[in-house]
Amino acid sequence: MAQPAGPPAGYPSHNGAGQQPYSNGPVANQLMHPSDGQGYSPSVPGSYSHQTPAKVPPHQSSGQYNYSGSQNVSQLNNYQGPGQTLNRPPVAPFSGSPVQQTGPVPQVLLPALQNSAAVSSAGSFPPGASPPVLSNWQYSQTPGSQPVGSQTSHLAHVTGTGSAQPPSSLSGNTNPPGNYQYAASPGGPPLQNSYMKPGSAPPPVTQPLTPLHPPSRPPLGPPPVGGPPLIRPSTLIAGPPNTQSLLNSAANREGDATSAASDGSVVQNSYDAIEGGGLMATPHPSPAPPNLKMNRSVGYSYPTLPPGYQNTSPPGAPGMQASALQYPDGSKHFHQPALGTNHLTAAMGGLSLQQEGLRPVNLLQERNILPTTLLKAPVPNLHEDIQKLNCNPELFRCTLTNIPQTQALLNKAKLPLGLLLHPFKDLSQLPVVTSSTIVRCRSCRTYINPFVSFLDQRRWKCNLCYRVNDVPEEFMYNPVTRVYGEPHKRPEVQNATIEFMAPSEYMLRPPQPPVYLFVFDVSHNAIETGYLNTVCQTLLDNLDLLPGNTRTKIGFITFDSTIHFYSLQEGLSQPQMLIVSDIEDVFIPMPENLLVNLNENKELIQDLLRTLPQMFTKSLETQSALGPALQAAFKLMSPTGGRISVFQTQLPSVGMGALKSREEPNQRATAKDIHLTPSTDFYKKLALDCSGQQVAVDLFLLSGQYSDLASLGCISRYSAGSVYYYQSYHHKHNPVQVEKLQKELKRYLTRKIGFEAVMRIRCTKGLSIHTFHGNFFVRSTDLLSLPNVNPDAGYAVQMSVEESLTDMQVVSFQSALLYTSSKGERRIRVHTMCLPVVTTLSDIYLGADVQAITGLLANMAVDRSVSATLSDARDALVNAVIDSLSAYRSSVLSIQQPGLMAPYSLRLFPLYVLALLKQKAFQTGTNTRLDERIFTMCQVKNQPLVYLMLMTHPSLYRVDNLTDEGALNINDRTIPQPPILQLSVEKLSRDGAYLMDAGSVMFLWIGKNCGQSFISQVLGVPNYGSVPQNMTHLPELETAESIRTIAFISWLREQRPFFPILYIVKDDSPLKSSFLQNMIEDRTESALSYYEFLLHIQQQVNK
Repeated sequence: MAQPAGPPAGYPSHNGAGQQPYSNGPVANQLMHPSDGQGYSPSVPGSYSHQTPAKVPPHQSSGQYNYSGSQNVSQLNNYQGPGQTLNRPPVAPFSGSPVQQTGPVPQVLLPALQNSAAVSSAGSFPPGASPPVLSNWQYSQTPGSQPVGSQTSHLAHVTGTGSAQPPSSLSGNTNPPGNYQYAASPGGPPLQNSYMKPGSAPPPVTQPLTPLHPPSRPPLGPPPVGGPPLIRPSTLIAGPPNTQSLLNSAANREGDATSAASDGSVVQNSYDAIEGGGLMATPHPSPAPPNLKMNRSVGYSYPTLPPGYQNTSPPGAPGMQASALQYPDGSKHFHQPALGTNHLTAAMGGLSLQQEGLRPVNLLQERNILPTTLLKAPVPNLHEDIQKLNCNPELFRCTLTNIPQTQALLNKAKLPLGLLLHPFKDLSQLPVVTSSTIVRCRSCRTYINPFVSFLDQRRWKCNLCYRVNDVPEEFMYNPVTRVYGEPHKRPEVQNATIEFMAPSEYMLRPPQPPVYLFVFDVSHNAIETGYLNTVCQTLLDNLDLLPGNTRTKIGFITFDSTIHFYSLQEGLSQPQMLIVSDIEDVFIPMPENLLVNLNENKELIQDLLRTLPQMFTKSLETQSALGPALQAAFKLMSPTGGRISVFQTQLPSVGMGALKSREEPNQRATAKDIHLTPSTDFYKKLALDCSGQQVAVDLFLLSGQYSDLASLGCISRYSAGSVYYYQSYHHKHNPVQVEKLQKELKRYLTRKIGFEAVMRIRCTKGLSIHTFHGNFFVRSTDLLSLPNVNPDAGYAVQMSVEESLTDMQVVSFQSALLYTSSKGERRIRVHTMCLPVVTTLSDIYLGADVQAITGLLANMAVDRSVSATLSDARDALVNAVIDSLSAYRSSVLSIQQPGLMAPYSLRLFPLYVLALLKQKAFQTGTNTRLDERIFTMCQVKNQPLVYLMLMTHPSLYRVDNLTDEGALNINDRTIPQPPILQLSVEKLSRDGAYLMDAGSVMFLWIGKNCGQSFISQVLGVPNYGSVPQNMTHLPELETAESIRTIAFISWLREQRPFFPILYIVKDDSPLKSSFLQNMIEDRTESALSYYEFLLHIQQQVNK
């Protein structure tokens, strides 16, 4: 989406690919990629063949798709625990029942990955490393496989080795430490981390999930077919189902692509293997002691190095200035103190710093509880040395920053436990590491990270499964300080967010080229809207900015009742159109010249984009064969994978996927019988086929009539695409939408993109993930398939406490996203977060993150709306507030007081839930069109939390008296920072002007008696009466007031990937009702005011 002109947006940084990597380390690393990122890696097997069938995933039966959009949809208040009875109408489960595993859970320790860590530069395993064959579905790791490290816990879980035998040492790995490249990735807003989930979901522990939801929920996936998959020697991963050719290279990169079989042969694994299994396997033959107590000092305590090793740089190491590397804050050389239990207990026991979070607030008396600045995420109560290394909450945050020790305690708190991620977010600083050895735990495949503990110089303990691992020789050398023997100072152990350049073992096939296919509706209705002019012109302007390299390919298809292909063969004087009228059995007329190299055929492509808008101006064809056009696009793209961008303006009417209107305008008001479910499974099935071939589909719907987005949206939801909706788009009648499309399309075309990606989230043993929310498809239980991943997508997961977390002071979460950059590099982005474990209810409330809780509940409510009814979802949201405040009142408050009491940390919970009930996704009333409601639900499931909260609870500012007091200075611009006001008409004054920022739209409300200076110096008109009705832009005037106002609005716009239209609203404006509808605290025709809502909650709590 276009980012309005503004400073540090830096979108085009291609995942850190563009910068000049620093290479350091003793030996030249043969895995350093050529600067153009091209060329297939010779060590990878040939062309884009289908992947080898993988093992059947543990919970997936053949032929059944486990939808990722939100797998195992759980009921909105499933966190109430299995045995809870409700005296309000029970909220039905979202669906499904916990996965009950019979028999051992396949431990997908994707050991295959292990090798990847350990594969020596020649690709062979260290001598004597034939993997032991393990029983009970344990995938063994070859001793020589360096676990690709990703987390280093400064909270070492158990320091002593106890009975745990250290993993076999890397015998024979005599490779000198390889080269590392560290580069700060330029571009992107200055977020330090990102929550991308590299393909790793927290390995579920080998036990059935506790029935977090009522048993009526469908299981996560079909049960395993037959017995445990045969273990190919040392392929440690349960692969995706072979219902489709699986993610070719994605999953595999997260784990090892090849593993040495016990007979010495090399076996090619599936994606899942590459990532390294997600199911937490029981540790190998050398398990860590079962009850690890953290009673020893936590941290690194090993003998100092002999003088001979200090500050010596291995011969031949290119000199590199450590200062050239920019790490996010907290990543500077951190000398880890021995963080002992005393530190943690002091921090956790007293909690004096955070007591404010527990202060009881009487919501009926304290009316001014909304902070005047944007609410920040709570800071976990950890020792400062650990906290400064923690993941940025913009990338990775948890609904509870104090994790309950048991599921029973969680059930008692009546709050949902889950994670919200923004894993591929644009970052201004991102450490990038190139090494032939990615250090990972040999048991659970966790990447080494800041929260592991070093038992001594040569051994580290995993912070997720507590296995003790050897430190590979290569990891002993720190290329930044050029010192040998300080593994705890390496960037991997100093940064909670880091990106690895993945070696060839993380590829199932050569990295695919960037391939972009555009599919345009050219029916009479489409031409009438004029969208084609805007889209073709925006494409022409940004052709050179499409992410990619010399291998980038592009193609075009148009359709009405027939399908039109365009041959862009070199040598043609103009593009050649080929028409396929048989839409029942679509075929590709000439596969070789329909997708062409962008650089070699740029002139023909530009000619086509200039002529396309005029080619169909006289067309009277009103039919739309969207389904067949998508089938054709899939056939064209499936050999390589890539991105399909489809533009549609009406209900598809002919061929496969044809739909009929289901909207009845007079029934919009009722919460029943709303068609929120797809009317056909055609689009979902096609999306799953696309996902299997690494193709994602993005849908741009530009329509004034009902187009059944509930059905069409499935094509994007299951293929990891996005949906864009421009209601009533028309180039003349609705010109403000034209600017919005231009800006958002520019951002869409030029932002970074990851291809053939997989993501997995792992968490400490004892915790388990049971439901996923977002746009993707879940393969093999916990591996998210993302044919494309973009920096504007968010994800959420629900969790439960499966085993008591006794003797643990902290737990960790790690997301790993394995993807191919637009430059053809295979990369792994890893985010790790560490949180404390608590044993009391008051501590849980103390650490509640009210925004994250609201975001997770919104995702759950969308699922409930679809699986049950809208009114069920609304009831469940209200019950979530009632239940948590009742539990707080009965179990935490020592003195019962009159009023509605809430802990300070949850003081905004009722307000945010009321805001959700008034949001277009969940509101009742006749003014919400069905497609608009569905689109808002799509946004809830796919927006990062920060944007979701803004759409739910807008920010209101007074802007007719802006000053420079407290202003920000960014790139020589002064950005005023007015206080945020409550969303109530009480806060409006007729002599002021107020800006409401509702995320995707902004309103500037001008009071009738607004000061003359604002009207003339900001709006540029002589008086209030002269302000035009349909004004949507502020003139750029040379006045201090105008400069301040425009700077503030531009700054707000720059911080998001979509373009909010600005509407100037007067008292008599038709848009006044839209503005007032966002006044969450006031009563509307179909919803309570905030005070009335509090009285309702109080009545229920005091029952």
